[in-house]
Amino acid sequence: MENIIDAIGGQTVNKKLPDLTAVQTRILGTLMEKARTVPDSYPLTLNALVLGCNQKSSRFPSMELSEADVFKALNAMKSIVNESQQPLIREVSGSRSTRFEHNFQRAVGVPEQSAVILGLLMLRGPQTAGELRINADRWYKFADISSVEGFLEELQYRSAEKGGSLVQKLPRASGAREQRWAHLLCGTIDLTRLATENEAQELDANEGSVIHQRISVLEQDVLHLRKMVENLSKELGLSQP
Repeated sequence: MENIIDAIGGQTVNKKLPDLTAVQTRILGTLMEKARTVPDSYPLTLNALVLGCNQKSSRFPSMELSEADVFKALNAMKSIVNESQQPLIREVSGSRSTRFEHNFQRAVGVPEQSAVILGLLMLRGPQTAGELRINADRWYKFADISSVEGFLEELQYRSAEKGGSLVQKLPRASGAREQRWAHLLCGTIDLTRLATENEAQELDANEGSVIHQRISVLEQDVLHLRKMVENLSKELGLSQP
């Protein structure tokens, strides 16, 4: 997102939040997720936030952030505010340790449904409207795909007065039936880099599938050998191993 500044009454007013880094969007998405899925543990401590950012499920791309990485990004994010001085995140002093919470909807000026869509795009990368509806199930239950598409279009054609577009519809990938959507919170999308990341993700998925098949074959071989040993033990009158 570009930072657009207008002069009003001799003062500069931020009409749009500055572009976020990949680490900042991971932190923000994680806070948004945990606020909805594990409210009893929210706001999050620094350690819990690091674990949430680095978890392997429901994350693309995967990250290995240290506490120092997250703390540095948090400090930078605390100073990000909109024209109404609404911060993007807030620090909450707990009884034992400092905790952190997001203020995304007020800072960006979007409804709950749009915030859910943006949060999922921040955590899981580009997705189709159908994938977003499925992945949003624990966050918010959309009635159907058309409702997801409606909010995506609102985010895409968001007026400049409100801060401009927050999502972009990507070109159809080779062999794909539907187009995917990506967020613009980190600025303009590098389509070449995105295509490379997707290819790497597909290779990892294929490799994981091959490994799973090999494990299944090995398990069958072990079972077969075990039965052979049992039969030989019976024939020789030996005790069962």
